Amino acid sequence: MKKVEINSIEVARLAGVSRSTVSRVINNYSNVPQKTREKVMKAIKELNYFPNVSAQMLAGKKSRTIGLFMVSSGEIAVDVLTNMMIVSVIENASDLNYYVLTYIIRDVSDEAAINNVREIFYQRRIDGGIFIGTKQDEPFVDELIAEGFIVGIFDQEHTGTPAPNRIVANFNNESGMKQAIAYLLGLGHRQIGLINGDRSRLSGMAKYEGFHGAMRQHGLEIQPDWIIDGDFTEDAGYNAIKELLQRAEQIPTAIIAANDSVAFGAVRALREHGMKVPEHMSIIGFDDHVLSEKHSPPLTTVRVDFKHLFKELMQAVIEQIEQQSDSIKEVRYDCTLIIRDSCRRLD
Repeated sequence: MKKVEINSIEVARLAGVSRSTVSRVINNYSNVPQKTREKVMKAIKELNYFPNVSAQMLAGKKSRTIGLFMVSSGEIAVDVLTNMMIVSVIENASDLNYYVLTYIIRDVSDEAAINNVREIFYQRRIDGGIFIGTKQDEPFVDELIAEGFIVGIFDQEHTGTPAPNRIVANFNNESGMKQAIAYLLGLGHRQIGLINGDRSRLSGMAKYEGFHGAMRQHGLEIQPDWIIDGDFTEDAGYNAIKELLQRAEQIPTAIIAANDSVAFGAVRALREHGMKVPEHMSIIGFDDHVLSEKHSPPLTTVRVDFKHLFKELMQAVIEQIEQQSDSIKEVRYDCTLIIRDSCRRLD
């Protein structure tokens, strides 16, 4: 049975008013008598009428929708951390009575994909967007901001001339790296390596620089062979350890990984080579996502509070949508070392 589409004409007929009166009630104009307003609202309820969103947007109304744009070439469905970030964005938007439109960008050099993103903004299908996984410098995002669209970006910081419609959010990765190095030093480790993330992203570069700064601060020698560039995936950690074991004459007693997924891959590769964690090598992760405590061994890691960071980022984006503030906004959270069983004290 075909669904009958109710429009404002049916509402006006049932309420015994003009269509323009229905429009004024829907748009909450004050020049409508209370009794008339009540009749219209009663008719709307009886007919289960919902105003056409496209028509409202043409009239300058907000869509109450946030775009969530994930930049990822990997399989998102199996990545626990990415799923947690997506859910966090959706939950926080729902709490503020906003919807979320999601779009995965597999390759930022794919002009068709980037045009799809531009179209979503220019067609006003969303009131603002949140980007996850972008590089520190991403030209197409900068173009959207220059056009006046409201954008929240995770893992980026303000550079050049800050704009009120660019809201950035990140963690104090340098502090987290310093905590990890100090902890390993306290356990007697002086030969420490790093599996780094993508250095074109802010967190990858911040962790890399934080590692070097902390090692120099404590007078620890940095071995180039023990610093391996990678990505933020489990496969990156697995491949990094394979590479380390093949090329290094001597291996470090401890490794710090760019995130927990990378640490899991590192542990798996070590096991394949008959090495145990922490007996043969200590491992520290970064993030503390839901599987880290349940991992074997439970992973020592640097905890970052994604839940509250994305809540604050969402609030800042929606506040900018609704109030159009001139203030420059940045969300920044500190990190905390969580000690579990993946590091050992040296004799």
